[in-house]
Amino acid sequence: MSRISRALSVFVAVSVSFAGLAQTVHASPISTEQVAASQGVVSDAAARDRLLSTLERADVAAALEQRGVSLEQARARVAALTDAEATQVAEQIDQAPAGASDIIGTIVFIFVLLLITDILGFTKVFKFTRSVR
Repeated sequence: MSRISRALSVFVAVSVSFAGLAQTVHASPISTEQVAASQGVVSDAAARDRLLSTLERADVAAALEQRGVSLEQARARVAALTDAEATQVAEQIDQAPAGASDIIGTIVFIFVLLLITDILGFTKVFKFTRSVR
């Protein structure tokens, strides 16, 4: 018993000595906007402002003009969007690939796939291939 009580008293003494080293923490409330910003959520007004600032870029303005849309029409359309629509469009811009649609890559992939299946004898699409079968 003496050994257990001695070990217990050493444990309590060490615990009490470390209790004095504890530091206090000062926490203050944070706003919903701060939490949303840390999670990457943007407000509806920020999404609309981002869309309008994107329209100000020279390459975007040139692409709009090339497609027959004036910059004023595009601004009016962005202003007519609801808050949810503006947020959705801003998210789609973030997630869109840099090269826009990859239609050429898809066409090349399908061509190579059909070429390989022709060579292996599974299909006969191209006349210039010879089957290995």
